[in-house]
Amino acid sequence: MRKLPLTAYIPTIRGVLRNALRREAVYPFYASFKLTSRCHFGCPFCNVKSNPVPDLPTGDIKKILRNLSRSSVLMVSFEGGEPLLRDDIGELLQYARRCRFYLLFTTSEKNLAKYPLNEYARYIDFLHVSIDEGHDNLELFDQLPWLCVLPLQVSVQTVVTADTIDRLDEKVQRCHENGATIVVIPAAHMDNTGDRFPDIASLERKVRELRIRFPDTIHTPMGYFEAYRKKRCSSATVIIAPDGRLYYPCHILNRKGPDLRTTDLTQWLATREAAIERKLMRACRRNCGWYQYYSINSYTSLRSIREALRPVLAKKRK
Repeated sequence: MRKLPLTAYIPTIRGVLRNALRREAVYPFYASFKLTSRCHFGCPFCNVKSNPVPDLPTGDIKKILRNLSRSSVLMVSFEGGEPLLRDDIGELLQYARRCRFYLLFTTSEKNLAKYPLNEYARYIDFLHVSIDEGHDNLELFDQLPWLCVLPLQVSVQTVVTADTIDRLDEKVQRCHENGATIVVIPAAHMDNTGDRFPDIASLERKVRELRIRFPDTIHTPMGYFEAYRKKRCSSATVIIAPDGRLYYPCHILNRKGPDLRTTDLTQWLATREAAIERKLMRACRRNCGWYQYYSINSYTSLRSIREALRPVLAKKRK
């Protein structure tokens, strides 16, 4: 993992201290930016494609990236839809590289070889390739050998439904053999989708078993399952919609806050409006299991950060 300038960590450290003083996650450390609602797929567990909006212009995307770069956010994930469908994706990657955060890029594109990934890899810190039955792209496992020689950290991101838990063994093994890590994500029930959320106890047992069989491969933190049992999601992470507005307090509730093209994220998070939304999140009893909201504390807690990041660091050493 590359080293950012020391000054780049100051807003994040300031956010950590402010959160500790307030005893709540006011300032986030991770942001998912959905660059487009366009997608090749129609996954049964996803509703992004069912709510299409026009892509924002390149200049507007850059405004939001500058906004995030001023904030406590230390990791930004380019997502969609399918971000590779944007004609300006190369320009956006280059721009993001100059910002004050690490960049994660998530794709489910079947034909990755037609894109200049060797060029894009210069600007990406972590590449996540979504492979699962919902995307109907299991053949992407065959592309892991060449993807894993790119100069970045490669992870498979696989969404697990109620009927695919037993197929995890082969997926984890393929990643282990090729030097990739894997993120196991339960299929949270979103509005206007079928409920395919897996039996969480069965999934937890399976992940524990596979961690033993394939060391340093799975970096889904066990803290995710603890958070689910305790019904504790966290606002230490945020999602930005394709129209540039901030989902707040969360994506699942489909509530939107400010337009980040025109509103400073850090300043807005300190407002009474934002505080009311966080209170709504704490009071929510839906317990959706959305991976991002339930796992984030495992990446910010000193107690669990080593366990969560160990596979990534181990692959880097190798």
